Amino acid sequence: MVKEIEHDEISEVAESGKMHNITSKAGRLAMELAAEKKRLAQELEELQGEYDDIKPLTPTGTRDWYVKWSSMILGVMGVFLISAEVYLFGQLAYLISAIGWIYVGMQWGDRAIMIGSAISATAVAMFLIENPLLFSKLLG
Repeated sequence: MVKEIEHDEISEVAESGKMHNITSKAGRLAMELAAEKKRLAQELEELQGEYDDIKPLTPTGTRDWYVKWSSMILGVMGVFLISAEVYLFGQLAYLISAIGWIYVGMQWGDRAIMIGSAISATAVAMFLIENPLLFSKLLG
């Protein structure tokens, strides 16, 4: 009977030691997982910051995106045509470009783009109105 009691006490001590050992392992694993979660969250935040630095600030594939790029191309073509002394087509391309940029500025709510483009469009339109001979060369 004494041996049986001692054996039960030894078993209880061994089992409580195992439970303590299992609890310690679980605690260590939980701490490791928490540290890994924190590291991954930090890495994700860094990657998100890098992505934010390189992604376009304006939406892509929308109507204003197409108008913006078309206007940019027309503006560049207008400048080159004017430089090549093809005044009428250069001025018209630049005028359409400026009108496109006014539209883009209105869509974005950007007054600077609207004002700058309106001034350019007005100057080009005034040039075209003051030089009607440009049109007569085209028609005649």
